Amino acid sequence: MSKSVTYILIFVLFTLLVLIRFFEDYLFYDPYLQFFENDYLYIDNPRREVFKLTVFTSLRYDLNSIISIGIIYLFFKEKAMVKLSLLIYVVAYVFLLAAFLYFVINPRQEDYYLFFNVRRFFIQPLILIVLLPAFYYHKLKR
Repeated sequence: MSKSVTYILIFVLFTLLVLIRFFEDYLFYDPYLQFFENDYLYIDNPRREVFKLTVFTSLRYDLNSIISIGIIYLFFKEKAMVKLSLLIYVVAYVFLLAAFLYFVINPRQEDYYLFFNVRRFFIQPLILIVLLPAFYYHKLKR
């Protein structure tokens, strides 16, 4: 694959991540979008359907993860990095889902800030932002 095709594909994948973020209100059920845009430290937890919220949040995580792994592959073209990324995303999913469900099922106002940050890691491609420079540094040191 030529470099120009690779750069175009990377651009397309990053654009997909941006589009997921831009159209999040239309694509996913998430009552916490409005909740965290407001002054959430002083208002009650929104009404939510736990199963539906979990399914849509997991779908968003899966979409972000697949696109992110594609970006990692296109950047480095090494299967070992893709396998490690996949492992990291699966382990992160298990831990983030457990924490997310705890905060959704047991909402306490004093935990809202921690919940906000756990949810942020769950629905945004922050793991990609950590993995890209880490893998690049690893590649430079080899």
